[in-house]
Amino acid sequence: MTSSSDRSPAVDVLSTRTYEIRTYGCQMNVHDSERLAGLLEDAGYVRAPEGSDGEADVVVFNTCAVRENADNKLYGNLGHLAPKKASRPGMQIAVGGCLAQKDRDTIVKRAPWVDVVFGTHNIGKLPVLLERARVQEEAQVEIAESLEAFPSTLPTRRESAYAAWVSISVGCNNTCTFCIVPALRGKEKDRRPGDILAEIEALVAEGVSEVTLLGQNVNAYGSDIGDREAFSKLLRACGKIDGLERVRFTSPHPRDFTDDVIAAMAETPNVMPQLHMPLQSGSDPVLKAMRRSYRQERFLGIIEKVRAAIPHAAISTDIIVGFPGETEEDFQQTLHVVREARFAQAFTFQYSKRPGTPAAEMDGQIPKKVVQERYERLVVLQEEISWEENKKQVGRTLELMVAEGEGRKDETTHRLSGRAPDSRLVHFTKPDQEVRPGDVVTVEVTYAAPHHLLAEGPVLDVRRTRAGDAWERRTAEKAAKPAGVLLGLPKVGVPEPLPAVSGGCAVD
Repeated sequence: MTSSSDRSPAVDVLSTRTYEIRTYGCQMNVHDSERLAGLLEDAGYVRAPEGSDGEADVVVFNTCAVRENADNKLYGNLGHLAPKKASRPGMQIAVGGCLAQKDRDTIVKRAPWVDVVFGTHNIGKLPVLLERARVQEEAQVEIAESLEAFPSTLPTRRESAYAAWVSISVGCNNTCTFCIVPALRGKEKDRRPGDILAEIEALVAEGVSEVTLLGQNVNAYGSDIGDREAFSKLLRACGKIDGLERVRFTSPHPRDFTDDVIAAMAETPNVMPQLHMPLQSGSDPVLKAMRRSYRQERFLGIIEKVRAAIPHAAISTDIIVGFPGETEEDFQQTLHVVREARFAQAFTFQYSKRPGTPAAEMDGQIPKKVVQERYERLVVLQEEISWEENKKQVGRTLELMVAEGEGRKDETTHRLSGRAPDSRLVHFTKPDQEVRPGDVVTVEVTYAAPHHLLAEGPVLDVRRTRAGDAWERRTAEKAAKPAGVLLGLPKVGVPEPLPAVSGGCAVD
């Protein structure tokens, strides 16, 4: 614990206090930040205006530990806030997430102006720890070693009125040599199916029409409750929820991707024809060194079965280039799988050491120059394939769920943007009638680029939805509230159906 001299003076607790949350890393962290926001608002805090840049009364860092320099980035940001905190009585800083779980003993030593450090398993304690730090005028460090309560039981301040994350499990039982997440999030713990479905039904009643089932290894769901077909049963149960139009999930692991899951995807109308399946490497020796429990043939076999059952499925993946010991032949095997699988999109990463992982200590670390050159070749190949696959969409008539904030140039081009069932981003001509995020439009694709599609003709149909009504209500409520209702979260707060994840688990 640090002394009271490192803490900000006490503040009038009767005044309205604002908060800002800075989120790093994976979808699980984004979802956790929604919980943190809900907890703080339940405790009486109000969001700081967007772009407040550390001017809030409480600044929370929800951290990620999987990057090599994650700690340097955190301490740089904390250092930037130190003078602001010194000049503002009552300001508090909290650090949570995976890096807090990992570096519990060093954060307050390196940044003694931090008030609260909390881990991945006890996010529900944040308001209490902030109050305790304020009263006692000393830092509060509380890191639970196991999950205290499933996160979805906590209050939530969701980022989208029409799309929602629904966590079905936390933790991971895999031991991939490049991933530190299992050490920080713990072993897999599954929610009961009834609790998951009850949450989804409640969300639909509020106007949500799309959910993304979330887990570090989402299709291993059931291992903790002793049912190997629990995930496919869950998908089919989602198909029976009236008003739920779109179901997605992330991220699965090839090891656990079974035929019953493929059948459930194909036979459940509201499960979208989209799959994010992390490859990581196409080389069997590298996959073995990564401790991934599948090989190239198994991976391509899954892709073949999915395409046979769901011909229009868009399949995306994650690939790591330059894993320790990777040879040119190993890399050629990765390129082979990319050509065979014809991914709609690939999230490609240059290998970087994750502190605390076995791979960080392996022999055969690849020189940066070699990794960069291989990475560039992979990107060129995947760009060509993405464009070719998108060109196949030209002339198709698609139903789009209108999105909020996904078309960065929409204002200048007088377009709107939406997601197709397979998750492709489509920019379309703005119709004369009002269209709201969450509504559904029907368009014909006229042009394809590598990362998006265009529908330049008139909108063929507009369907106003309960999700659009929910967005309209939320917008009206925001307008009626005083300034200070927007959270400093990045746009990733709205679930991205094609998530940029790595490792077969929800890590960035």
